[in-house]
Amino acid sequence: MCAAGRRWGRRQRVLLWGVLLAAWEAAWGQLRYSVPEEMPKGSFVGDVAKDLGLQLPALSDRGVRVVTEGTRQHFALHGKTGHLVTAERIDREQLCESVEQCVLHCELIVEGEMKFYEIEVEITDINDNAPSFREAEKDLRLSETTAPGSRFSLAEAHDPDSGQNSLQSYELSGDEHFSLAVQTGPGGDQRPELVLAKAMDREEAAFHELVLRASDGGDPSRTGTARIRVTVLDANDNAPVFSQAEYTVRVPEDVPVGSVLVTVTATDADEGLNGHVKYSFQRISHSASQLFYLDSETGEITVKKDLDFEESSSYELEVQAWDGGELSDTAKVVITVTDVNDNVPKISVRSALNEISEDAPSGTVVALLHVQDRDSGANGEVRCSLDGGIPFRLESSQGSYYRVVTARELDREQESEYNVTVRAADGGRPALQSSRVLSLRVLDVNDNAPVFAQERYSARLPENNVAGALVLRVRARDADWGENARVRYRLGEGGVRGLPLSSYVSVQAETGALYALRSFDYEEVREVGLWVWAEDGGSPALSSNVSVRLLIVDENDNAPQVLYPPAASGSGSGSGWAGVELAARSSEAGALVAKVVAVDADAGQNAWLSYELAKATEPGLFRVGLHSGEVRTARSPLARDASRQSLVVLVKDHGRPALSATATLSVVLAESVAELLAELGSAAQAEAAAGTGEAGGSLTRWLVLAVAAVSCLFLGFLLLLLALRLRRWRRSQQQLLAAGSGALRGVPATHFVGIDGVRAFLHSYSHDVSLTADSRKSHLRFSAASCCDTLPARPPPDEPAPLLGEEDPAGARPADPAPPPVSSFYRVFLPFLS
Repeated sequence: MCAAGRRWGRRQRVLLWGVLLAAWEAAWGQLRYSVPEEMPKGSFVGDVAKDLGLQLPALSDRGVRVVTEGTRQHFALHGKTGHLVTAERIDREQLCESVEQCVLHCELIVEGEMKFYEIEVEITDINDNAPSFREAEKDLRLSETTAPGSRFSLAEAHDPDSGQNSLQSYELSGDEHFSLAVQTGPGGDQRPELVLAKAMDREEAAFHELVLRASDGGDPSRTGTARIRVTVLDANDNAPVFSQAEYTVRVPEDVPVGSVLVTVTATDADEGLNGHVKYSFQRISHSASQLFYLDSETGEITVKKDLDFEESSSYELEVQAWDGGELSDTAKVVITVTDVNDNVPKISVRSALNEISEDAPSGTVVALLHVQDRDSGANGEVRCSLDGGIPFRLESSQGSYYRVVTARELDREQESEYNVTVRAADGGRPALQSSRVLSLRVLDVNDNAPVFAQERYSARLPENNVAGALVLRVRARDADWGENARVRYRLGEGGVRGLPLSSYVSVQAETGALYALRSFDYEEVREVGLWVWAEDGGSPALSSNVSVRLLIVDENDNAPQVLYPPAASGSGSGSGWAGVELAARSSEAGALVAKVVAVDADAGQNAWLSYELAKATEPGLFRVGLHSGEVRTARSPLARDASRQSLVVLVKDHGRPALSATATLSVVLAESVAELLAELGSAAQAEAAAGTGEAGGSLTRWLVLAVAAVSCLFLGFLLLLLALRLRRWRRSQQQLLAAGSGALRGVPATHFVGIDGVRAFLHSYSHDVSLTADSRKSHLRFSAASCCDTLPARPPPDEPAPLLGEEDPAGARPADPAPPPVSSFYRVFLPFLS
């Protein structure tokens, strides 16, 4: 109980010193802990979270873990406390054989920050192993003639513990003939020797039993024993002698199993049994005993297991040669293992991202790698590289660590996933290489606005469409992914004819289909311009717009509308038209009688109008221009032609199907006012007799009043015009008289105006007049040919106007010109009837 208490107290002191040492080194930026061996799993090693300043709740979120190089994990991180604990029971002697200070290295990886921290844990020794001999019993055969003071090497004890817990002393007991001497070797090791203290006599004792005890310095001390049996023989004069005191050999680590590394040779000058030499290992480590075999007869040292330079590069052995008389000699064998490039560089991924945002800045750490080659020299020098053509680069970090970082900004729309191949090659000949592939998916960021398939859209929609008709579809694509690529459509602000645009058209938010909400009329709206916006589902959302031009296509839905002749007051349908036109019976073929004027509210060929004579009293008397609508005489009127001609002109468009309208013209053939009035009067009487009654009488009265009013106005106009011309002429004559012309002196001014001038004046103002039954809609047309018959305001200077009463030089007075025709008279005055 007391011994157990002391051991527990010693462990507690070791732990305390380990914690203090870790705190001191953490302050200097390095984590170093100490823990005794053989601690149970889960034992406390150090408070990593506290020493590194890591917050406990964030440990799991930041992906903090401990990695130990090799196949076995000796340490782990406690997720709740942040403590570094043992992951298994650690045996120092198994991990660090023949090493004074056993230090294990591990790394703390913080994946969230792509950082790592190196941790050193020293495994301190406890006295858990007792010294032991390779052979528990040893037989020595000595000659009775052996001189006192002779020394004989004994097998060394082995204690895998270190320091004070290792082998400290030897003791010999059992016989007074022998004593023990301990020699110190070059490495500080203790080598026991058996010393003959007193001469032996075979007749007194043929055998001597001895006990060799080895003790360590632990508390409590542990011991190991070996029994030595000494057999006394007859005289043996010569001991074996090695040819070399030390054998040195260099072998590559890939030497085949069974190969002879070196042959040790010892000779003995005796003959017979005393001269027969055998070989054995006098001193050899446990690991070396697993690798080398010594043939006791030949002295050949062979390889019985594959050598590994990385485990041990040198082995030091002691070989003993002994003869039949138990005389012996020892030699040292040093085997140096040379490195061979037999280890491929190993790439370990300490931390890596599986996803990265495409807007990650250049230099973002993607992976933290550890590269190691167990070879040495040039064979262990590793060069790392990345396959080209990717936006990543490799940066060397601390020690054998490398970081894979972004070389530039990523674009998911160009590449959504990368397979980053990391290659590592050593400097051996031939070089060995390995690779590791890192798969990285690029996460989308809403950095692309929707793009329409066309720069602008246009569509043609026939008028009179059905409400809700599909006009067109606009399509926009977003190069992003997921919700960032979901496109919705909407109408831009606008209006048509003072109304909101949304009352005319609508766009389906998901499909981009544009619908007409009402029936369009080309005559009201011929074109609709609007903007359609496409917006993605990102945050913040990105949008773009496109112009849409909607052209309303005309349909033949409007019949021609006749503007002239105007609609008759008695027409009830609206498609019949009436008018009265005047044509002289003396007219020649081609004379213009009237012109039908019509318009069509449609457009294009739907508004192209053509005219044709649908019905006439005399079919061959008049013709109508196909495109002009002009009504002209096809021939000169004949005496047999009726005075009143009725014409029905058909006006139709070029739509499909064609729409039409009619205009009715009444043409009166007359040469004088009397004939016109008589014709109109008879027409009025006929209408009255046919039942028009009061309406016909009223029309006649209005016509008579109109003719009288026009006549008075015409006479007044003539008198005014005559007065103006007389005044002008008087002024001109006064200027001539003032100039000294005596021939005209004393002649009255009134004698200068003759009836011929009046007649010429009347001829110069000839007009065409169209009369209708309703005089308020009579038509006045100036004759194109009459403008050329107007008398000049003043005769040329070289032709003075004849004086009143002066006769023709030939003595013949010209006959009075014929009175103007009736049509000319009424063409002047009938416009005043309206």
